Amino acid sequence: MNLKKLFGATDMTEGSPAGKIVAFTVPMLIGNVAQQLYGTVDSIVVGRYVGDNALAAVGSASPVFNLLLVLFVGVATGAGIMVSQYYGAKDRENLSKTIGISLTLIFIVSLIISFSAIFVTKPMLRLLNTPESIIDWCAEYLYILFYGVIGLAFYNILSGILRGLGDSFSALLYLLIACILNIGLDIFFVASLGMGVAGVALATVIAQVISAVLSMLKLMRMKDIFDTGTRYLRLEKRLSLNVLRLGLPSGITQAIFSMAMLLVQSLTNSFGEAVIAANVIVMRVDGFAMMPNFSFGTAMTTFAGQNVGAGRLDRVKKGARDGTLISTATTIVLTAAILIFGRYLMRIFTETEELVTLAMKMMMILAAGYVAMSVTQCLSGVMRGAGDTMTPMWISLISTVVIRVPVAYLLAYLSKTPENPQGEPLTLFISLLASWLIGAAITVIAYRRGKWKKRSIVA
Repeated sequence: MNLKKLFGATDMTEGSPAGKIVAFTVPMLIGNVAQQLYGTVDSIVVGRYVGDNALAAVGSASPVFNLLLVLFVGVATGAGIMVSQYYGAKDRENLSKTIGISLTLIFIVSLIISFSAIFVTKPMLRLLNTPESIIDWCAEYLYILFYGVIGLAFYNILSGILRGLGDSFSALLYLLIACILNIGLDIFFVASLGMGVAGVALATVIAQVISAVLSMLKLMRMKDIFDTGTRYLRLEKRLSLNVLRLGLPSGITQAIFSMAMLLVQSLTNSFGEAVIAANVIVMRVDGFAMMPNFSFGTAMTTFAGQNVGAGRLDRVKKGARDGTLISTATTIVLTAAILIFGRYLMRIFTETEELVTLAMKMMMILAAGYVAMSVTQCLSGVMRGAGDTMTPMWISLISTVVIRVPVAYLLAYLSKTPENPQGEPLTLFISLLASWLIGAAITVIAYRRGKWKKRSIVA
């Protein structure tokens, strides 16, 4: 196999759509699984070496961390869409400027996030009714992640640019290196040095910085595709606004999702440490179940972006159909495997059998929703790649704020009993399933209406 071709840019405007999508998705799927291992290994290590409360602390910190990454998500998404469209249109000058401007924007955003974290982390944890037994651990974990957020920011923006150019193998390689390093440092810092949750946070930051450096070195070697220089780093009004215009809806979507998670996390926290810990276990396994959906969704964004840039709407439609069918089939197989072997997976996190049983009940409720999310992610990816980032934002708003949060609180209230004064914990996942199913139905309708076909920035 030609390694230069394997680890280089890929033109997705030619050849079999299904073949291009699968070839692009497979390394990205492996990479997403590796990235999920970051959080999973953190949970396993603290759960095994520190205890269930430490496991709950790491899980409770995630919604706060995700909420403060809104601007970063916006820049990364906008940059990826523009890179794929300009690469598909063979517009070298605008491609070069977009890459440079994106790096400058993400640096500014990283500074804003790190500075903001100092003031908002502890108040947000208290607002979420985080139990006093774990709040200090949560805060310590978050402070370290936010101080080192520049590594996460640059890796994701750089890997997003590489994917926009059709190179998903390089991003995979650097992520695998970082993941192996993260696992080793997790065990060293926590098991050997006894650093607790601070150890897993520090290990994650170091691994992310290294993956960012490797990605930057790779991008700098791709001068046959775009140009480099300080002039490309200057913020140009038109392109900067385009990056933000395309990306902010996705950032707002992330904010909506994170705020919904915060509200649900507050409800989750009211059930006590045992339910929090079980929820963390489910979310870790859920992360792997969702990997095909996210991977195919990102692949569809790149595929649609390049082909819209090249004016090939016929290929976009065929690719959307093929990609959705393949993604759905993959998700069905993976979900079945998780249901069959779920107990064994969950015992990796904890030896407490009651937590394993509760987590398995939660996972069984979510099973049907993964297929629905496969459709949502693929078709939303097509719309985003074409330049329509507003429609997926509105769908997310409806499915999370209008459906998920109110239904979760309503069902919890209606299920209150003397034995469960806060309500039935499983209602958290019934509400999530409902939001996924309704969100998928709305996404199919929006895709078929076809407004996304007129959103190309190149046109």
